[in-house]
Amino acid sequence: MTSANDLLAEIDRVGSDPARGGYSRHVFTSAEGELREWFIAAATARGLDVHVDRNTNIWAWYGRPGPDAVVTGSHLDSVPGGGAFDGPLGVTSALAAFDTLRAQGFAPRRPLAIVVFAEEEGGRFGVPCLGSRLLTGKLAPERALSLTDPDGATFADAARAAGFDPGHFGRDDETLSRIGAFVELHVEQGKGLIDLDAPLAVGSNIIAHGRWRMSFTGQGNHAGTTLMGDRRDPMLCAAETVVAVRKLAAAVPQARATVGRVVPTPGGTNVIASQVDVWLDARVPEPGSVRDLVAEITAAAESAAASEGCAVQVREESYEGTASFDPQLRDDLVSWLDGAPVLPTGAGHDAAVLAPHLPTAMLYVRNPSGISHSPEEYSEPGDVDYGALELANVLRKMAG
Repeated sequence: MTSANDLLAEIDRVGSDPARGGYSRHVFTSAEGELREWFIAAATARGLDVHVDRNTNIWAWYGRPGPDAVVTGSHLDSVPGGGAFDGPLGVTSALAAFDTLRAQGFAPRRPLAIVVFAEEEGGRFGVPCLGSRLLTGKLAPERALSLTDPDGATFADAARAAGFDPGHFGRDDETLSRIGAFVELHVEQGKGLIDLDAPLAVGSNIIAHGRWRMSFTGQGNHAGTTLMGDRRDPMLCAAETVVAVRKLAAAVPQARATVGRVVPTPGGTNVIASQVDVWLDARVPEPGSVRDLVAEITAAAESAAASEGCAVQVREESYEGTASFDPQLRDDLVSWLDGAPVLPTGAGHDAAVLAPHLPTAMLYVRNPSGISHSPEEYSEPGDVDYGALELANVLRKMAG
């Protein structure tokens, strides 16, 4: 049998990013394509029946595909300069869990499958969980196809270049109807398990979160000849808004709001920008409201724009309300895992997109630093092996 640690080592060079550090593995790029080929080869070598659905998600079936299947898996793409565990840990642990079950001679009574969802992070086209959103109909294919990456390529063009037919994208009731339950294992993206001194936790819910794009427009001009009083500089508006984001979010209990990307146009050192795009990520647990916080941030952005003689347009790119995982499945997992702790999270996952349609659950493997979406993301080899073994135990209970 090959362990989850061994499987992670097999892909540790794919998509490495020498400029940012860590990994940049984005949908329909050569790195992501190499990872897809790796998974298909690994699944095929295990005798699994591999199928790519209409939205480019990859399915590997243990036995004949059918209704009421128990599915596990995660994703292989990353944020720009991300860590080695976010996504791949769930996929490699699933393969290792299947190896364990096969070695034990387990004969499932329900179909079993591993899924690799496409573009979970939204690292290239800005909208997260594209594969599961398209599968469930959460995102209209017309909108997905029109999304553009930083180089101006559309999702449709990128899919076509990678050998996929954009005309096939959209809600897939046939595939969705096969899933009876979904369990996603993931590295913890926080310090909950450190504080609890536990290697594994069961997820309770994912707090409401979304992404917004704020486009500030002003007057592009010469940096050396335009006096300060004659400027309509959208960069100033963007800077004031970034500071306001921090202050406004700090005033809301447990809120998290981040500006992680700012893009000026045209982007010259000696040029006053004509437009500055700012991307906001906001997350607020109940009873707070993400939309209320974003409304306050929008008001601050409008005030900053008006004071500089600029304009601002705010567009929602994605939103997910609070996702609660299936209570019965959650309680079953806690029981099967000898009273494992139950934790909420502020990180989004494909399991949350599937949650309104079928029973879903999350397992979190301890991260000794609590750092994620960074090259410093990590999980100890012993915890990785433990998580894969317990995932096998969970799948045995659910499918047997």
